[in-house]
This record gives sequence, structure tokens and C-alpha cells, in this order.
Amino acid sequence: MRRRVVSPVRRTSASPGRRPLGALLSASLALVVFGAACGSDDDTPAPANTTANADVLGPVKAASGEPVKIGVISDGATPAFDASSQLDVADATAAYLNERHSGFGGRPIKIVKCETQADPSKAADCANQLVAGDVVAVAVAESGVVDDVWKPLAAANIPTMLYGAGSTDVLADSESSFTLGDPTYAVLQMPISLAKKLGVKKVTSVVIDVPAALHTAQDIAPAAFTKAGLEYQLVTVPPGTADMTPQMQNAIDGKPGLVFVIGNDTFCISAFNGLKAVGYDGTISAISQCITDATRKAVPADVLNGMVVSATVPNGGTDPSTVLYDAVLKTYSHGITGTDAVIGRSMFMTLAGLATAVEGIKGDITPATVNATIQAMPEKELPGSGGQKFRCNGKADPANPAVCVRGGLSTALDDKGQPSRFDVLGSTPIGD
Repeated sequence: MRRRVVSPVRRTSASPGRRPLGALLSASLALVVFGAACGSDDDTPAPANTTANADVLGPVKAASGEPVKIGVISDGATPAFDASSQLDVADATAAYLNERHSGFGGRPIKIVKCETQADPSKAADCANQLVAGDVVAVAVAESGVVDDVWKPLAAANIPTMLYGAGSTDVLADSESSFTLGDPTYAVLQMPISLAKKLGVKKVTSVVIDVPAALHTAQDIAPAAFTKAGLEYQLVTVPPGTADMTPQMQNAIDGKPGLVFVIGNDTFCISAFNGLKAVGYDGTISAISQCITDATRKAVPADVLNGMVVSATVPNGGTDPSTVLYDAVLKTYSHGITGTDAVIGRSMFMTLAGLATAVEGIKGDITPATVNATIQAMPEKELPGSGGQKFRCNGKADPANPAVCVRGGLSTALDDKGQPSRFDVLGSTPIGD
């Protein structure tokens, strides 16, 4: 019996609120990583006839039986960016899971893909088509229209694993939504954890003076830093300020400890150069939006070297999760490399994370049993994430029960502004 296509109604009682700064400064999470026809695909790549990556991929543990339909949603190609490679990565990930990890609860994964093109109406259409297509779960990578995707899926109680979400309603959903990002990490938990790691007692936040940024910096951060046993100083600077030397001098005069910068790349360039001008020689940290090619050209190497920024995925690293991801693409994809591989990493994490969460599922595989299995899962390592752990029992962030991850990734830059290593910060065990 086919499920009814439902209209996108809001299921939670949470009232609208401000989105986390990371989501606001980047209209689409696809742009953070770098910068619709819907149907069943029969072109999932066949397993490669090679043993070159066998040690990394693990032993063959093939799925069998009736395929399980899993929906995959990406913005795909849009006028602003092209994330089409995420759909190719989904095919490769499904092939890897089917051959090496018994698919989805022992049965082969059959991907049903849909592109939103970052259009709200197409996003809702994608979700409704997947509901009508009897998928048992959906994986959503970065999307600029994630709320429009989410509403119909939530109304139908379809288990939905999302790479990231900033919406109050999504984060408050305790029934069928599971997000793989800590919404407070980039602007709160990272600087707190880094300060403790460095042994400094104070964090000075240099924040772009816009309402969305100031909400967190003024209303939430003071209590969070106090609870962590750290002093907190806030320096706000209007957007468009080309020379921040006076503001940075005031910050230095206050013995800043760790300096943490929140803004877009233009703002951050002025802040970084202002800190150099006044002779600051301590650690600088920043959100990922600060670091672009423009930043690398405009900021001296000695300032970039050692700077610690938040990271969405460990692209460019050599950790085991990156080695695995590269092996999956080499073995199961049609030659995905370079920028396409970078963009696709989040899809691998989301789809492989979904399959990992339901390992050991028993009996019929339905949306209801998948939701129950995900909610009962023990803490596990999130595939492709650089060592992050996830557990979707609503305890990672009790105020936001959809959140499955506590903490996140940071990366230390080299003198060219490129990642040199990745570390997990702010992660503590997610208990019962």
C-alpha cells in the first residue's frame, strides 16, 4: 500500500528563531564546503574488479534480498553553484555499502535521487515524490532549501538524515529528523574547546556588527563562556571597515587571550591584518567563512600559519576517514576527483552515516522501524568525518533533539592558508 503524499505542515511546536551564524553567513551549506527530476536509478556503479583498496575498504560483506529504497536529495546544479557530484558520490557510496557493509540492514540499497536546484518549490516536490515513492529513509547533504525539503518528510514521519540544518523547527524534531552537525560548534564550542586546549583563560571575539551575528555573541556567548570558566570580551566592528587597527589595539590592550573572528572574508581580512599591525602574537581562530582565496592573497603568511578555523569535513587530510573516502571513490565511482570529491564528501558522510545508524536492524524495514533503530543506536564513529562520533538519541544537545553530534572539526592552517591537520574539538560521549 502506498503512503499518502502529505502537504508540508510543521509538526513541531517550536517557534521560529534566529538561525545559527554559520547558516546565516552562508545562504547554502553547499557554499561552505566550497566554494528536479526524481526517479529510481538503475545506474549505480557495479563493484570494481580490483583488490587494490581491499585493506582500506574492508572484507566483502554483500547485501542480499529485496532492495530497500533510500531517497537522496541534493541541490544539484544551480545558477550559483554546482553540487551535482553529490549524486554521483551517492551512487558510489551505495555500491560500497552494498558490497562491503551489507547495504541497509542486510538488503541492497536502491537509490532514488532528486535535485532541488535550490528552488523551494522543487525542494517540496522532491520530498513529496520520495514519500509517494515509498522510500524508507532519506539522506540530505547540504541544501539551501533544507526547510522546504524537511517539512513534507517530517509530516510523513520519513527518517531523514541531514548533513546540517539551522532551522529551529528541524532541530526541535525528536521523531524522524537526525542532523550530523552541532549547531553551536563553530561559534561557541570551538573557541571554548580551543582556549582550554591552549591553556588560555580568556577569549576575545571580534564579530561583524550585524544582528544575526550579535544575537549569539551578545545573548548566548557570555553565559556559555562563563559556564566554561573563561573570561569573554566582545569587540564589534561594522561591516565594511577597511582598517581595524584602532579596534584591534583596544582588543590587545585588554589582554585578549585567544582571538576569535566571526564574519565574511572581507571582514576577516581586515581583522587579521589589524591584529598584525598592532603586534598580536597569540593564536587566532575563526569560522570557516573567513578563509577564501581572497584571504590567502591578502593576509601575510605568518598570520595564516597556525591559525585555527572550523572545518565542515576533513578535505585534504590523510586521516583514516579520508583514506577510506578516497578508496571508495577510486573503487566505485566513475573517476570523481578534485573539487567534485570535496563537494561530495558530505553526501558520503550522510548516506554512510544513515546506513551505519541502522546496522543490526531486525524484521521489516519500514520508516517506523528505521526511526526506532536510529534512536536506539549506540554511539558510533561517523564515516568520513575525521573521527567524529554520533548518536541520535536526542541527548547530544537536549535543547535540539535532532542533533546527533557533539563538537566538530577544526583545522590548523599552514603559511599558505591551507589545512595542515584536522582535530576534533568539543566532543564528549553522548550518554543514555
